[in-house]
Amino acid sequence: MPLHPDEVDNLQMGYLFEHLVMKFNEQANEEAGDHFTPREVIELMANLVYTGEPDVYKPGIYRTIYDPTCGTGGMLSVSEQHIRAGNDAANLALYGQEYNDESWAICCSDMLIKDEETDNIILGDTLGDGKTGDGFEGHQFHYMMANPPFGVDWKDQKKVVEKEHKTLGFNGRFGAGTPDIDDGSLLFLQHMISKMHLSPDDPDNPGDGSKIAVVFNGSPLFSGSAGGGPSSIRRWIIENDWLDAIIGLPDQLFYNTGIYTYIWMVTNRKPSERRGKVQLIDGTLFAERMDKSLNNKRHRITDQQIADLTRIYGNYRDGEQAEVVVNKKTGENETRTVSRIFKNHEFGFLRIVVERPLRMNFQTTPERIARLNGLDPDKHPVADMRAVVEAMDADRLYMDLAEFDADVVATAADLGVNLGKGVRKTLWLTIGDKDQKGKECIWVGSRPEPDAELRDTENVPLPDGTKLPLPMQFGPDPQNKLNGEVVKLMTPAIDAYMEAEVQPHVPDAWVDYKKTKVGYEIPFNRHFYVYKPPRELDEIEGEIETLEGEIAKLLEGLI
Repeated sequence: MPLHPDEVDNLQMGYLFEHLVMKFNEQANEEAGDHFTPREVIELMANLVYTGEPDVYKPGIYRTIYDPTCGTGGMLSVSEQHIRAGNDAANLALYGQEYNDESWAICCSDMLIKDEETDNIILGDTLGDGKTGDGFEGHQFHYMMANPPFGVDWKDQKKVVEKEHKTLGFNGRFGAGTPDIDDGSLLFLQHMISKMHLSPDDPDNPGDGSKIAVVFNGSPLFSGSAGGGPSSIRRWIIENDWLDAIIGLPDQLFYNTGIYTYIWMVTNRKPSERRGKVQLIDGTLFAERMDKSLNNKRHRITDQQIADLTRIYGNYRDGEQAEVVVNKKTGENETRTVSRIFKNHEFGFLRIVVERPLRMNFQTTPERIARLNGLDPDKHPVADMRAVVEAMDADRLYMDLAEFDADVVATAADLGVNLGKGVRKTLWLTIGDKDQKGKECIWVGSRPEPDAELRDTENVPLPDGTKLPLPMQFGPDPQNKLNGEVVKLMTPAIDAYMEAEVQPHVPDAWVDYKKTKVGYEIPFNRHFYVYKPPRELDEIEGEIETLEGEIAKLLEGLI
């Protein structure tokens, strides 16, 4: 096949190279979640990273670029090309780490060809597998780009990561917490954040600051419950005002997965207009269908669409709209909102535990007394408990715990048996039956006993005006388990929510404030959801009749 530039242009040659690397990756990658990044995705990431970065185009400027999962070095190469296209006099240093031997070798070869330092490309596991670890411990970088494995467990790194989290806290890389074991994406983002230069706004020691672009699947947006690892990591990033933007990408964009992906933009040098806010950009429809698919890759982002997404990011307008193709087969267009801007606190919520009172009835029938046989006689005075209830009126049905307990105490005194408060609680919990017609079971103080079966949770949005970061420790500090200051601050908002949303339906409900937790999630799709009304019944009926007619004609030829 002739490969002369007159026969094969640069774009076609680029796809040929990507196809070869893709086929190589299929054989070399040990994990299904290792995704070779299409060139147009890297171009988009580079455009986004260097938007609003005028310093990088100053002649002679020194800047470092780092990819902790560099693969064959595509992101480093495209970043370098992007900067040099606008500043040939820039002094750039490229750094990367890769755990796959073959990919690392290709990256080093690429560095050699471009006369770059191959010593800056480290072979080893970035998170740490006990044999290798962070190849740039103590280093900081100006720009970082990565497409880490997503949807891949980190069992091999678990021992090293958890030890660093527990012993070093924020003096290490994973102080904010650890994600679920089946997806280590957020570990890589924490690793990259640990390598940011000090912010220019640092009052003690201002630095250059850093900017990060990283590709994730949808899981890091919402996985984990309030107070859990993923939620705490999101909280740490957002409350420190590092999350700049998230750009949703089209599906079927990568070679070995068809899922939707998202670019997270993270920085500690936000310009003034972006501080305290996060921009969400819906780029899921910014793609065109390829004439011929490459494995799962059926869509590509065009140069014009890259420019459009970069412009939307740079414009920074809430509610900005764009004309997009909603049906790639028919070419149908629609005007959609593609940019939304939110205050940081709008992604936070309070997870409250709503309790309902325990209501029971009590009766000392032989059937109920037989339940005492299930108690351990070594732990409970079963014989004394049985003697007391057998001496009580088996025909009386108690609807009030206070009345039942008073008769238990009186009967025990008559029999000369001493039943302490703890024993009596075990007794009424064993003898009693749930009954919503019964009175609230009040045992200690004035608060009813909670009914675990009726317990529920509610997410209360953080109120507007919430001052971030909230007073709560992260990492190994035991204060992470109890958040009394947050409860005190948020009690008015919780009470208002209960009064408006819960108590009109269940008036006897209350909040166990001690169980309140702070959570963060980013419901990306909800903010760009467009309601599509169902088709008219007549239209559906007509389509069914047409199909029935077509089927009948086909059957005529068979009969």
